[in-house]
Amino acid sequence: MIALIEAAGWPIWPLIIASILSLAIIFERAYTLRRAQILPPSLLERTLNVLRKEGSNSNTLRVLAEGSPLGRVLAAGIRNHTSSRELMKESVEESGRAVAHELGRYLTALGTIASVSPLLGLLGTVIGMVEIFGSQTPTGGNPAVLAHGISVALYNTAFGLIVAIPSMIFYRYYRGKVDTLLVEMEQQALTLVELLHGERK
Repeated sequence: MIALIEAAGWPIWPLIIASILSLAIIFERAYTLRRAQILPPSLLERTLNVLRKEGSNSNTLRVLAEGSPLGRVLAAGIRNHTSSRELMKESVEESGRAVAHELGRYLTALGTIASVSPLLGLLGTVIGMVEIFGSQTPTGGNPAVLAHGISVALYNTAFGLIVAIPSMIFYRYYRGKVDTLLVEMEQQALTLVELLHGERK
């Protein structure tokens, strides 16, 4: 590995940093975006049962809001259940926007890494080509410098693509997963609004 880094030259260091950041974001999002943690099964039904039995006291709402992102959205709606349907829906949407921001955290950085990594690889390629042409003299070239320039060009190009391809795949995957979770969360929140306002039984 050290020999590969030495062969690739200094341009590979930004790519190594990008790869570490990419892996950290991928694993962090895999842990954070677990479905059972975002949308606990039967949370809406359990919440409605508690409301019927105990009412909407502050302790119940605090526990609900701290339990999961869906719970936070539901708690925002329940706090305003005595208000009009429009106001209750607005409070749910405001809470939903905050949750959406949290679910999408770091995805922009992952997308940026996926976009920039090939450019960093291209930069290494250009630097390698400069070394190759710089080693040429009217009397010939230094084979060692020529070989090093080729190594810098090829290794950086390859490593840039190795970093970019999985980063882009996981960026698209997590973006789609967040969108799906938000749609399901919105549907459950609207169901709560309609149930509390007697529009659905």
